[in-house]
Amino acid sequence: MKSMPQVQKFMTPMPHSIGLKQPVRVALDLMRDHGIRHLPVQEGGQLVGVLTDRDVKLAGTFAQLDEIRLEDVMTPEPFAVLPQAPVDQVVFEMAAHKYGCALVRQENGKLVGIFTSTDALRVLGETLQTHHRMA
Repeated sequence: MKSMPQVQKFMTPMPHSIGLKQPVRVALDLMRDHGIRHLPVQEGGQLVGVLTDRDVKLAGTFAQLDEIRLEDVMTPEPFAVLPQAPVDQVVFEMAAHKYGCALVRQENGKLVGIFTSTDALRVLGETLQTHHRMA
């Protein structure tokens, strides 16, 4: 039996992130420009939250995006794992809590990657292809 791969094998390394003091409009532009749905929020090099496209859409229904602060709409204390975390545990945790992503950080808190539901689907697809090919 093979050992379980680590999440670092499937994560997107060095994801785009944004500083906590930036306006939501800047975050939205960054997300659109790079085609991403999850944006880690940092302050002083430490992970403090994650902003999702859903957060931005919901906030935009209540106020102008230029008037909203990131800290008011982001998810504080996001789901985060170490790069060595077994991918099955990360996927089960994401599914159990309906998380759209897991932020991958080192023990010192430095952000090193992001593992999204899209990455999890890629893992599933590769696993199915490998283990369930029809002859």
